[in-house]
Amino acid sequence: MSLKLEPSPEQIKQEKLYREMGLTDEEFAMVEGILGRTPNYTETGLFSVMWSEHCSYKNSKPVLKRFPTSGERVLQGPGEGAGIVDIGDKQAVVFKIESHNHPSAIEPYQGAATGVGGIIRDVFSMGARPIALLNSLRFGELDASSRVRYLFKEVVAGIAGYGNCIGIPTVGGEIQFDACYEGNPLVNAMCVGIIDHKDIKKGQAHGVGNTVMYVGAKTGRDGIHGATFASEELTEDSDEKRPAVQVGDPFMEKLLIEACLELIQLDALVGIQDMGAAGLTSSSAEMASKAGSGIEMNLDFVPQRETGMTAYEMMLSESQERMLIVVKKGREQEIVDLFSKYGLEAVAIGHVTDDKMLRLLHKGEVVANVPADALAEDAPVYHKPSSEPAYFREFQAMENDIPQVEDYNETLIILLKQPTIASKEWVYDQYDHMVRTNTVVAPGSDAAVVRIRGTKKALAMTTDCNSRYIYLDPETGGKIAVAEAARNVVASGAEPLAITDCLNFGNPEKPEIFWQFEKSVDGMSEACRKLNAPVIGGNVSLYNETNGTAVYPTPVVGMVGLVEDLEHITTQVFKGDGDLIYLVGETKDEFGGSELQKLTYGRIFGKAPEIDLDIEAKVQKQVLAAIRAGVVASAHDIAEGGLAVALAESLFGTKGLGAKVKVEGNITSALFSESQSRFIISVKKEHQEQFEQLVDAVKIGEITDSAKLEIYANNKVVINQKVADLEDAWRGAIPCLLK
Repeated sequence: MSLKLEPSPEQIKQEKLYREMGLTDEEFAMVEGILGRTPNYTETGLFSVMWSEHCSYKNSKPVLKRFPTSGERVLQGPGEGAGIVDIGDKQAVVFKIESHNHPSAIEPYQGAATGVGGIIRDVFSMGARPIALLNSLRFGELDASSRVRYLFKEVVAGIAGYGNCIGIPTVGGEIQFDACYEGNPLVNAMCVGIIDHKDIKKGQAHGVGNTVMYVGAKTGRDGIHGATFASEELTEDSDEKRPAVQVGDPFMEKLLIEACLELIQLDALVGIQDMGAAGLTSSSAEMASKAGSGIEMNLDFVPQRETGMTAYEMMLSESQERMLIVVKKGREQEIVDLFSKYGLEAVAIGHVTDDKMLRLLHKGEVVANVPADALAEDAPVYHKPSSEPAYFREFQAMENDIPQVEDYNETLIILLKQPTIASKEWVYDQYDHMVRTNTVVAPGSDAAVVRIRGTKKALAMTTDCNSRYIYLDPETGGKIAVAEAARNVVASGAEPLAITDCLNFGNPEKPEIFWQFEKSVDGMSEACRKLNAPVIGGNVSLYNETNGTAVYPTPVVGMVGLVEDLEHITTQVFKGDGDLIYLVGETKDEFGGSELQKLTYGRIFGKAPEIDLDIEAKVQKQVLAAIRAGVVASAHDIAEGGLAVALAESLFGTKGLGAKVKVEGNITSALFSESQSRFIISVKKEHQEQFEQLVDAVKIGEITDSAKLEIYANNKVVINQKVADLEDAWRGAIPCLLK
């Protein structure tokens, strides 16, 4: 294949070709100012990907500074491949969540698969062994179109295909369905790993003269400009961006994990970073910038799987399963030998310099020479205009509306069939959640729990975000997202440690969208401070719009908590006939953004449920203390669908148990309101007194052996259903919609 002639610097400037790469006129002028000349084609490409929102966070950085990022347990906050939190005994947990939304909208299988692959590399590049995967997914309504069902099936298949092959269990996650995601699904992948403190590594290129090595798979033409593609809206023409979607190989990644974890034990290793978004460009520029050094690379040595690749193509490719490492000079052969044992390439392609430049050689010429800091740390930062949307003022002025319910039995069954509430078994049955045999609580409970081998400890983990609440009121919704994640972790018997977030929003250049973004972050930050769960890293995914219409603001919270003793692990399912059922928390007439409101009116409006973070913190402390005291049989956070749905979920899978419960006040609110800071807890009779001393809760009923859910109000039965019928409705909903 003959080499195409690249446009000259003059052409790039005159024909404004930089705009196609994602740079504005002002940014191109800034690049000229930095270099003191017009950049060539490769250099323009380097700046365009590194200054994209996806790599530089240029629109979001000022807002992200509001997050609390430190704490007594935090060993590594934002800025590296993944965050790290101390869990005692000289061990730590490493975790991060990332988005792969745009690739998944076009090529759902590979988009989702490579999202999983990339987040795994972020974790093992820190020196950690990945032990669990989670995800957070959003799709349009399943009955809307065959396209939505196709995206849903293929994304799930891609996550399963990669995770199962690599041998890391996919243990948890969440899926919600709403019309706003029809053209732009959200695919967020989270990975959790374990590390010994002594093995922590950073992505930094220290030591002048040390060798820069390329390890892993060969470079191809897939994923070129993937970072820029992730920083623009989806349109009718987005299918043409298929080449911007990478292709993953989980078997290669499995080898890469083992080779890198062996490499971590060598004192020859100086720094290591995943070639993620923007591939070789971001890994080299960021490693140099973070270390205050420079890097020179000869691209002739880059392992290539296609012929005639240009410097531009090699630097911008996002081919998967590749890492950049820096090793002590003279130790290169050890690294080559180690990687060849796993059948992987390890090639010296450059060295660390002291001039702070990223210099690229190709075919005997210098094809790029730019300051590393200008690409990484010193990328432009914008303070976008922000304005409160008219819809928000309108919603805030509304009174709390209670939807009319004629038949409580029928309404409960219809709610259980809503895809956002219904069983996600169809999804997680495709995931191997037991591989490595450490999974104690599998998908389907409030949080997944994975034991830490060789200790009596475990980690609880969850992903959460109710984007409807955030749309109605971003600040309140942001608080709720963090609080709900913490409730799920606490209900499993764990103390929340920290969060990672994936902030999915529309186009930040629209002031109303930027306002949603700012307010969500304010709410999340306040909740993180109050619940002592700092933000240790994450990802921003903006421009989630299709033909000008944005998704709901969806800042997903990934949280990990520490279970101090395996004895404390708690699940949501009721345990025994005669156990008492308690309601923790106050129920109000709150239906804004609720499943019942959407079901009744076909839309959402009004105020989001209120949340008082002092009450939330108190309730969580009490519940965790009761669990640790051994007086809680089951615990379940009350979320979508309210109390009636949570009671039904607590009965599913119990083989013959039922419940008899009495509610007070407005019946519709008592059953279906989505008020916050509430749990359902079951307690053995002999623990009643001790439980009531520890937790402010109201006894609402007891577990029976009737296999029926009976709910009474004002001395009459308002719900009387066989658990089997409720469970059939709940389990069958998604498979039925997919047929």
